[in-house]
Amino acid sequence: MILIVVKFQVKPELAEQWPEITRAFTEATRAEPRNKWFEWSRSLDDTNQYVLVEAFEDDGAEPHVESEHFRTATAPGSPMHEALVATPKIISRQVEGSGWDEMGEMKVS
Repeated sequence: MILIVVKFQVKPELAEQWPEITRAFTEATRAEPRNKWFEWSRSLDDTNQYVLVEAFEDDGAEPHVESEHFRTATAPGSPMHEALVATPKIISRQVEGSGWDEMGEMKVS
């Protein structure tokens, strides 16, 4: 599985609108056949920062970045591109497993 985490620093005046700005991109990515998940979170320390956690089957990330919706969303001048303060920061790694596991150090019954 390919696990990807991306930090997006959004312009303060557009931070509240970020979920709507990224809605079409998010929905299209979630509909990709090899997408496992595509989940947004907002930082508790910096409300202008959104963190994206996404995963694809081993061969799914390449078709994702080659898709029309990816190229459209990330193109200069696009609403998503224009809402950002800086280039997003990314960690992308091949990891073992096929999904989320329970945390071994903590059990809730």
